[in-house]
Amino acid sequence: MNVIIVDDEPLALDVLETYIARIPELELVARCHNALEANEAIAAHDVDLMFLDIHMPQMSGIEFLKTLVRPPMVIITTAFANYALEGFELDVLDYLMKPISMDRFLKATNKAIEQDKLHKKSEMAAALTPASQQVTSPDEFIFVKADKKLVRVRYGDILYIEGLKDYVIIRLEAGRVITLQTMKSLEDKLPADLFRRVHRSFIVALDRINAVVGNMVEIQEKGETKLIPVGKNYREELLELIHKNKL
Repeated sequence: MNVIIVDDEPLALDVLETYIARIPELELVARCHNALEANEAIAAHDVDLMFLDIHMPQMSGIEFLKTLVRPPMVIITTAFANYALEGFELDVLDYLMKPISMDRFLKATNKAIEQDKLHKKSEMAAALTPASQQVTSPDEFIFVKADKKLVRVRYGDILYIEGLKDYVIIRLEAGRVITLQTMKSLEDKLPADLFRRVHRSFIVALDRINAVVGNMVEIQEKGETKLIPVGKNYREELLELIHKNKL
């Protein structure tokens, strides 16, 4: 696994570099003193794991993480415990408090290595499976953070998803789930064969679309017709799916 360290403290960089050198599965590809250097490292290397400090000049680690479209696995390293919740809302893998002990570092690293193995197994299985069989079952599900707990949401229950500032509302056959995350982060977690972004503020379940009316799609919600806008940047792709009889 390719690893980068992001920290403005040379001693912290040295400690993590020493720890990383003891783990055969890890290869350090860059030491970064700020977010800009980290951004360059991610662009230059196929980074699997990033150890990210929070308090840095110019841009904090949390601010930097929010700018990444497809971030690598992230383990936060910091002396401040009050950022833990915000870090986990950004799907960080673990949260290490400084000074970092070797046993705590090893526990977090093993978690990253295991997740990397599972990801690669999944990719291999997908590559070996014929495209015609790569359909995600509607019985599968996703966990989202809501009401201070992790809530399981079945794909088959989702009608559409609506973005509202920093929150996302998942509209279901029975009720709704409100979670604090971005539309982009949720879109990346959903299977593309079941869901499609049709607007900056809307993602729809493809099998719930009954009709396309002008620049709107029609969905049935609790017995009533719901019209969802289709943004001009998404319309062409949606119509292409329809013309190919993918809906």
